[in-house]
Amino acid sequence: MADPRQHDPQDDLELLRSAAVAAGIIAAGFFRTSVKTWTKENASPVTEADETVNLYLEQALRGARPDYGWLSEESPDNTERLDAKRVFVVDPIDGTRAFIRGEDCWTICIAVVEDGEPIAGVVYAPARDELYEASRGNGAFCNKRRLPFDAEERAAPLIPAPGAVHNELNQSAFTHLKGPAYPSLAYRLVQVATGKIDAALARRGSQDWDIAAAAIILSEAAITFEDVCASRLVFNKPETRHGALAALRDKSIQKLVSDVLRRVYGCPSETASEMSLEQQKR
Repeated sequence: MADPRQHDPQDDLELLRSAAVAAGIIAAGFFRTSVKTWTKENASPVTEADETVNLYLEQALRGARPDYGWLSEESPDNTERLDAKRVFVVDPIDGTRAFIRGEDCWTICIAVVEDGEPIAGVVYAPARDELYEASRGNGAFCNKRRLPFDAEERAAPLIPAPGAVHNELNQSAFTHLKGPAYPSLAYRLVQVATGKIDAALARRGSQDWDIAAAAIILSEAAITFEDVCASRLVFNKPETRHGALAALRDKSIQKLVSDVLRRVYGCPSETASEMSLEQQKR
């Protein structure tokens, strides 16, 4: 079996980019049609588009890198990925509810994670013709234009967040504007790098596949991104969920925002975060 270290991050990024574009064409064939939809055990929606794109990506990516592990929102999880040097982390369609409603900000998210850290990632919004990408040490880009972009001028920081977080920010006397609600978390995160928003905040419970691709893009764009409970984001652990998240253009507000998110959402217990994958399935 080939050694995964023979592929540098840019090699992997080229593979992710081509796979994401092809997957976007597949997904577009279902978009704004009478797509079949049902509900998963966790009450989140899934469509035949999610499953078709997931099948294509698994065949294309693992066919090219059979020694890489696999973690996807639409595939059964198993412990094999924990033994792999590198792992594909995939959300075939992030923002499925938006996809079903015919809104255009859904994305295809693919990352390669090595030793817990993303080394290449793509967040592709086919309906908006926006391709965000990055690989370790090579910078981040949107449609080949280097990120970060200059922030748009506004009277106060523009921050999308749940209502409880806005209320707590107001209690902390932090002047800010409510940002637009992008249904795709990955898309919302990368907008911090474009300057369309100044921060993106998320409640507890995001999974690896929601954020791994955006994480490498933000890192390469020099945007602060952290789990406010664990600080450093680590991927491909037995537990794939994360605490509350903050992506910030202005690092000077990091402590304020982190404190607010911890007050609103708390932090996972050490016992829960250390549960093995097998224990979680019992």
